[in-house]
Amino acid sequence: MTTDDHRPTAAAVFDALGAAYEQAFAGSEAHRRSLRRLLGRLAPGSRVLDVGSGTGRPTAETLAAAGHEVLGIDVSPVMVELAARQVPGAVFRRADIRDVALEEGSFDAVCVYFSLLQMNRSDQAAVVRRLVRALRPGGHLALATVPLDAEDAEGVFMGQPVRVTSFSPDGVTALVREAGLEVLEQEEVLFTPDHPDAAPEPHLFVHGRRATAPAG
Repeated sequence: MTTDDHRPTAAAVFDALGAAYEQAFAGSEAHRRSLRRLLGRLAPGSRVLDVGSGTGRPTAETLAAAGHEVLGIDVSPVMVELAARQVPGAVFRRADIRDVALEEGSFDAVCVYFSLLQMNRSDQAAVVRRLVRALRPGGHLALATVPLDAEDAEGVFMGQPVRVTSFSPDGVTALVREAGLEVLEQEEVLFTPDHPDAAPEPHLFVHGRRATAPAG
């Protein structure tokens, strides 16, 4: 499946990758550190939205194992099927987060790990604003991305052709702040996925808290 200009959709890319995506990123200690930071801030039985939940591991699995109520959203039916099988303690839905109705203040935390990169900058900003509105006051957002100042750039990701849009590190933190979050901490690392076609890539992890009504 492709878009009108024949580029593969995010769903098609991740349908093709399937379990290989999890295997390639299983060694990311920065991702696990990010999850541990988030877990340390959540009350027991928190309600968490996992945007771009992939195979369910490590994010949904870690959160569900800690006793939290997890809803995972992903555009890829292959990923949703894998996640539902691997993490029975969470709930997964196939949907585009841009089309999902989100009730104000309905989640204690939202995770957005590497799931915005195939959206344009306008959509990324709009999605983050909506996710912040879906947080209760004092709720937390954990976001990770590849912090490159790039817009609709052609690339190859684990053998799959992709078009990627992102922001510089300062641009990412500005995006989060403008959406209405206080940035608590951030970590930038260089990570090489465990895949023969992979190259080292920068990863930025940002943690924010909704203290007041978000912008927009």
